[in-house]
Amino acid sequence: MELADTCGAALGVGLIWLYRLTLGALFPATCKYHPSCSEYAMQAVRRHGLVRGSVLAGWRLLRCNPWSRGGFDPVR
Repeated sequence: MELADTCGAALGVGLIWLYRLTLGALFPATCKYHPSCSEYAMQAVRRHGLVRGSVLAGWRLLRCNPWSRGGFDPVR
């Protein structure tokens, strides 16, 4: 991984942690997926970099709705 990719991934993970400590603490933990959406986002950013990881995390958030079944959904 190049330095720019590493810095981008670190920035993305830092933003996810910021979300967890601020806004994430305000909402109850009712995630129907495993791993949770924020954990999925961190794994995706670490594995695929900031841009592709963010797209994967966004797609996961769109799938998290009342009509989805949930379940085990690892980062691929």
